[in-house]
Amino acid sequence: MRLPADQRRQQLIDVARDVFSERGFHATSMDEVALAAGVTKPVVYQHFPSKRALYIELLQDTGGHLLRNLEQATRRATTGRERVEEGFAAYFRFVVQNRSAFRLLFGASIRNDPEFSRIVEGTIAAAVEEVSTLIDIGGSSEQRTVLANALVGMAEGVSRRAVRDPDAEDDANRLARWVAEFAWFGLRGVRADESTPAQYS
Repeated sequence: MRLPADQRRQQLIDVARDVFSERGFHATSMDEVALAAGVTKPVVYQHFPSKRALYIELLQDTGGHLLRNLEQATRRATTGRERVEEGFAAYFRFVVQNRSAFRLLFGASIRNDPEFSRIVEGTIAAAVEEVSTLIDIGGSSEQRTVLANALVGMAEGVSRRAVRDPDAEDDANRLARWVAEFAWFGLRGVRADESTPAQYS
């Protein structure tokens, strides 16, 4: 089926996400991507000049999708507790509905390539920045950033279990309730610069 260029490009990215997440960057060939997409290899090269170029755009597209989900979910919330739970729910929905995307972004092999690692670290940093704006304490921006790193790391750890263990709980909303409750009561105990009680709406 002949698709408009922009639709074909997105289709190739979506297909490549599954292929690369299963086999990794080095073990995957452009022939395999083309076969999975139902096109010839020259069609893939019309859109991406190299396997590395495809992979870089794939990482950027996947990271952007995660960040948009987080931003949209937390903007709908009206209270501190809702922001915490909606943020976790958006993250866990992304994971359980896009397991290949999570494996792509957080697989260990990504860290072995400096360019790929910078892209993923940029996604994590942007997620931390987004979460830090939702932490309503009177402390410094550094304190909020540290706490945001802890929350993002906690979500990543829970997600790894959900993706790796077939018997693990993978209901996104339930995971969000469990983890948000833990995080919420932890945040309520935080004192700004160890002296000022945290404030929540």
